[in-house]
Order: sequence, then structure tokens, then C-alpha cells
Amino acid sequence: MKTLYGELPLTQGQGQIVGFDLPSLTEKQIPFLRRKIGIVFQDFKLLPDRSVYQNLRFVLRATGWMDEGLIEQKSHEVLDKVGMKTKGFKYPHELSGGEQQRIAIARALLNDPELILADEPTGNLDPQTSAEVMKVLTEIHQNGKTILMVTHDYALLLKFPFKTLKCEDSKIFEVVQKAL
Repeated sequence: MKTLYGELPLTQGQGQIVGFDLPSLTEKQIPFLRRKIGIVFQDFKLLPDRSVYQNLRFVLRATGWMDEGLIEQKSHEVLDKVGMKTKGFKYPHELSGGEQQRIAIARALLNDPELILADEPTGNLDPQTSAEVMKVLTEIHQNGKTILMVTHDYALLLKFPFKTLKCEDSKIFEVVQKAL
């Protein structure tokens, strides 16, 4: 995952993501790459000293948004998409793990990314909350977004059967999943 969003260089082979060639990716290109992808981290990575709205506003301002009205509108839009429209005034410590992950998903949607990378988005959640987060991700996917998700939770893969790739012994191959 870190290679896909430019944190680690691709040192062998070939790879492209959202129009960027990974082996030749430069430091200057990384911010532009990251504007085309949304990233959902396992540990949420919300700024603890800022409200939900302030977290979202921070990302929008950092990616070039200037119009405060549009920033507010976009923040409300993404919170609504993840079922969190009434939580904008809350701080991360006031939210459950599932709510924090929904906010992290909303943050990933802010710049209308071509691709969403979800790195163990259910790893810190209980099974019921994991299923709720997966339903949010499924809805986003059904509305036309491509999501690449990493997980070690095989039960989740069976419950939400989408195209599955497995990494094993430095090789990637497709695994056919069947719904329970």
C-alpha cells in the first residue's frame, strides 16, 4: 500500500496507479498522486486537537481549496455519504472506533478520488462495526468508486465477496471467493 501512495519506492518490476508510473515517481509528483487517491488508514489518522469539520477542512485547504463555502458544502456532502452528518462538531476522542473510521472514509472522499486505498480499515474494529464499515465501503463502490482494500480478515472476505487478490511468497494471484 505504501508503494501505491508514494511512501515507499517501487524498486523492482513495473506499476502504474491513476496515471502515475511508480518506478519513475519523483518527490514532486507525490502530492499530485495523492490528490487522485483517497487513503483510509487502519488507525484513522484523525488530528486529535481538531473537530471532524476542522479535520476535513484541513485536508481541503492543504489540497488547494480556498472557497470557504465550497469547503463547508463538500464537508457536509462527504459526511452525509458515510452517515455522519450530525457529527461534524465532535472531536475524534468523542467518537467510537466505527465512527472514527467513517470519518476517515469521508476524508478519503473529499477530493473525489479516482481510487480509494483502504489499509486494514476494519483492523481495529469489532465484527459488527467492521460489517457496518464494509457496508459503507460497498455503497461507495456501488456508486462508481474503485476501492483497493487490504485485510487479513478471511471471514470479512467471505461475507463481502469481491475480486480478491492474495499476496503470498512475493507473488500476487487472484482467489475466487464464494458468498456465505
